[in-house]
Amino acid sequence: MKFTLSWLKEYVDTRDLSPEALAEQLTMLGLEVEGVTELFPELQTLRTAKVLSVGPHPNADKLHLCEVAVGDATYSIVCGAPNVRENLITAIALPGTVMPDGTKIKPSKVRGIKSNGMLCSERELGLSDSHTGIMELPEDTDHGQSLLQALGLDDLLIEVDLTPNRPDCASVIGIAREIAGITRSELTLPVAETEIKHTNGQFSVDIEDSEICPRYAARLIRNVRIEPSPWWIQKRLLSIGMRPINNVVDITNLVMMEYGQPLHAFDFDTLEGKQIIVRKPRANEKNFTTLDGEERTLEPDMLMICDAAKPVAVAGVMGGLDSEVTDKTVNILLESACFNAVSIRRTARRLNLPSEASYRFERGVDPGGCATVMERAVSLLCEVAGGDAVEGGVDMYGGKRPFNSQTIRISRTSALLGIDLDYDKIADALQSIGMQCKPKNDDTIWVLAPTFRIDIEREADLVEEVARLIGYNNIPTSLPKVRLSYPEQQPQRQIRSRAADLLVGMGFSEAINYSFTTSRHLSMMMLADDDIRRKQVALLNPLSEEQSVMRTMLLPGLLENLKHNINFQKNSVRLFEIGKVFTPRGKDEQPIETEQLTGLLSGRRYGEASHLYFNEENVDFFDAKGVIEELLQQMRLQDCGKKDAVSFRIPDTAEVENYEDPSQCLILDSGNGTLGRLARLQSEVARNFGIKQDVYIFDINFQLLCTLTQTDRHFRSLPVYPAVKRDIALLIPEHVQAGDILETIRSSKEKFIEHCEIFDVFQGKSLEKGIKSVAVSVTYRSPTKTLTEKNVNKSHTKIINTLISEFNGSLREG
Repeated sequence: MKFTLSWLKEYVDTRDLSPEALAEQLTMLGLEVEGVTELFPELQTLRTAKVLSVGPHPNADKLHLCEVAVGDATYSIVCGAPNVRENLITAIALPGTVMPDGTKIKPSKVRGIKSNGMLCSERELGLSDSHTGIMELPEDTDHGQSLLQALGLDDLLIEVDLTPNRPDCASVIGIAREIAGITRSELTLPVAETEIKHTNGQFSVDIEDSEICPRYAARLIRNVRIEPSPWWIQKRLLSIGMRPINNVVDITNLVMMEYGQPLHAFDFDTLEGKQIIVRKPRANEKNFTTLDGEERTLEPDMLMICDAAKPVAVAGVMGGLDSEVTDKTVNILLESACFNAVSIRRTARRLNLPSEASYRFERGVDPGGCATVMERAVSLLCEVAGGDAVEGGVDMYGGKRPFNSQTIRISRTSALLGIDLDYDKIADALQSIGMQCKPKNDDTIWVLAPTFRIDIEREADLVEEVARLIGYNNIPTSLPKVRLSYPEQQPQRQIRSRAADLLVGMGFSEAINYSFTTSRHLSMMMLADDDIRRKQVALLNPLSEEQSVMRTMLLPGLLENLKHNINFQKNSVRLFEIGKVFTPRGKDEQPIETEQLTGLLSGRRYGEASHLYFNEENVDFFDAKGVIEELLQQMRLQDCGKKDAVSFRIPDTAEVENYEDPSQCLILDSGNGTLGRLARLQSEVARNFGIKQDVYIFDINFQLLCTLTQTDRHFRSLPVYPAVKRDIALLIPEHVQAGDILETIRSSKEKFIEHCEIFDVFQGKSLEKGIKSVAVSVTYRSPTKTLTEKNVNKSHTKIINTLISEFNGSLREG
């Protein structure tokens, strides 16, 4: 919203507020001032000049030699304007002046004669499109003064950024009302509130649906003269960036900016049947030509203003070419209406026709002010355009709503704002902006909001008004009283954060995908037709087909992420996601939401690390297993009690998912049920997602993970005595699981065993069929002494004998 300071002062006394203070006050009222700038700064160096004499140019028939006075100085100017004459007061750009288009005026020779400046037209000054001659100023204008001062443009332009809920401030009077509220001064209005009391029988108005057109008022003005507007109107419009057109159109624009109520003038003689019908397009009305000459395609729900035969305007957006006011117009029908905000917004967007009128209708105009605004425009048309206003008119107000009556509690307002208030203070604040107040009881005030405040809907809105008008700066600042206690943290959130940090530390990146996905993903995952995950929650209004259902798996989204990385030549990827999957229940029931932790590894084991330090090896199944083991160990879940113990096992054939490689698959079990799984992704599934390299995946029920009991932390001092390592190379049947060997060692009662791990598993031609070699490293240490060879050999021999006996194995020679 743009307005000038002088325009604002016509309606309210600003009480000597400086422009800076005024901007600050408006901002504190919730009307953020974006800028306070001088009008037409590019014209500040121009002056007024008086033509003293005009003579012919010796070398050009269409040029004139002029002597002009600028204050006490006289200049010789070569001018080609046809309207230059003696005693004409005009605008001059002296040498050194930079014109609005960037041209710098210099003394120059024109056909051999020196010219010391330029006499300017309105177009050259950016004030209008007129270029028929140089600018003509009133004869009583003093020459030598600033052109801006002579034109009354030595003013400040204030631009306010409005919020959508304050359409009443999309007008100069609306801004003035806010200033009157803080200065407690009277608001001066151009016309008093009025009504159209008599019906004019020379035309009729019919509204087919009062829901989308609550009010439509119209008056007839005859014998108007179409001509340029007087300068005071043009000045108002130019100052806010609007182009003057003619007196009738300029008056409708001026009053719209003044009151915030858009108006439209029809050429009355072009209206067939002398009738206005507010309706939607008929089936055969497909196209309409607007004022800008563009043919627009109409849709069935667009609101139109029509005469007895055809549409003549797009309601609230733009008028039609056939009914516009032209130089030949004599009689006009003036419209002042209120339209449904949603309908106008939808129409303006579809037609791509934003305008000052649609801007106001989209936010909501004052339905109670249509007649008053009409009266203001009619009085100006009679004064400026010489029109004769026909008595009476038509005012259809079928959508009139009940009075907007609200209540505000004094105690509640005081508690919310933190200050002591009484009836007088609250009533004074609200009445200063046009609201009516009277006491309902000792603690409650009855408030009648005016029709232009369509944003007042409940008590909280009134409390906000009181706060604004009292001044936020006048509300004391106090810190809230809070307990000095550490806030309780949600355990599941802490575990989630811990798990994410651990995975990031292991080289993973966290992905966050949309919960909306496509049902095609499940077919790409090769899920069985009867798989419960194929039952998905469908969205009623999806953004696209690719986001039409709620996900039942996190893995497809991660595979899409992997493909995206590979397409950008990032082949070594480690990703994980912690998110919810959704399983539908009944028709009117919310789906079951389960939180999962899913991850994948693919590409080189050491990522983008230099080959100078690492071999170029790809990740394998044991990398994925190591990630899970490290995660469980760091979260103190790997060695928890029997109830929550987590263990790996090879799945039965029926337990293997269609997208998993049966030869590389493990299931994680816990005392509370299946915790998760890890596997190599089937190559066919990977190809379905456009991936041509091996992918290893893990999927954990994160909700179940959060229920497991962690082992307690125990302090253990650093070892003082040295450790002894011994290796065991054991030949065992190939069906024996290597993990069982470690479990047997750990469960033995040998007190010196500190740690054991498998460092090699071998099968090959050098071994008998059905036999494999497993190499185990065992670490021995005593917390109280240095172990002797005898101590270690004794324990180590017992371990070897136990393993040979338990697994029907033998030591590997050599």
